[in-house]
Parts: sequence; structure tokens; C-alpha cells
Amino acid sequence: MEDLTSIPSPARGGSAVAGEVSDDALLVLFANGDQAAARDLTSRLGPRCYSVAMRMLGNPAEAEDVAQEAMMRLWRIAPDWRSGQAKVSTWLYRVTLNLCMDIKRRKPHAALDAVPEPRDQAMTAPERMQEEARVDALQSALMQLPDRQRQAVVLRHIEELSNPEIAGIMGISVEAVESLTARGKRALAKALAGRREELGYDDG
Repeated sequence: MEDLTSIPSPARGGSAVAGEVSDDALLVLFANGDQAAARDLTSRLGPRCYSVAMRMLGNPAEAEDVAQEAMMRLWRIAPDWRSGQAKVSTWLYRVTLNLCMDIKRRKPHAALDAVPEPRDQAMTAPERMQEEARVDALQSALMQLPDRQRQAVVLRHIEELSNPEIAGIMGISVEAVESLTARGKRALAKALAGRREELGYDDG
């Protein structure tokens, strides 16, 4: 994900402390010429774009392409952004999902790579192997879900967004989000039911 911080290449120095400035304010600052604001916003939102794309596509190279393209589109619309018209993150999640769907439509039968995840260096080798097995099992189960269910599950249970936020991103009602999420969770539970012991999960 390091490449994301180079889009666009901001000046050293920095704007106001990123944690104290909203996404909306950072985008407006960038549009007004504050290049450091782009660095702050990319550090904050770039990894989230990548995470969503990774869960939707299961392919690291494609996920990185999607994340970079989503951020590039954000920079392009920055001069026309009006504060209060929408949340920057909502707009960016929507763009990310649409880019993922474009890729899936172009090659619907393409094989999917296994999902790499950062390794916890504190884990023992057996613990790392089990964690990797869990990640791969979850990704495999996610990829079996219909696209809309997968979107809802990823945004709710991996990105931990609220149902109203997801409704805004997906352009559907909160009730529809709840239905998609519930059905997706049931399908995931069914897909993983026979692998609990193998993956090291207890009955809880």
C-alpha cells in the first residue's frame, strides 16, 4: 500500500494535524493548494479503499489498482467538492465498489488469488499458519456470496460502518442493508460450519 502515498506527491511539512481535521476539510485544503492535506487524506483513506477492494476481488494487484484509481478520482473532483454535500468516505467507498464491479464484469470467470494479510510477528509459526487458514477460509466464503451481500457484509463487519452509512454508499434503504447483511452472515456461517475445528474455533 505504500504506493498510494505517492498520489499525488505532496510537499513535505504538513497541514494541520490529520487526526484533528475532517476528511471533508482535508479535501477542501487540497483543492486550495495544500499538498500536505493529500498526504494526510491518502494515509487515512487509501488503506480503507484497499481493504474493501481486497475483500471484494480477492486479488492484491487488482485491489491496489482500484485503491489508486479511487484516490485519483478523488483528487480530480476535489476542486468541485462542496462542503456538506456528502461524506468524503461515503463517496470514496461508493467509487471503490463501482470500480470493483467494473473489474468483475470484465472478467467474471477469472481465478482469484489467495488473500495475503500482514503477519503478526509475535505469533508462533503454527499460530501464523492457523491465522492464514482463517483469513483464506473467510475470503473464500466471502467470494461465494452474491455481490450485494458481500458488499454489505464487508462494509458492516470488516469496515465496521453503520447501517445508515452503508445505505448511503450502496444507494439502498437501511432495511435492505439489514436484510443483505443478515443473509450474508447466514451464508458465511453455513460455508464455514464444517471447518470450525480445523480453523481452531471453539463452539462459542
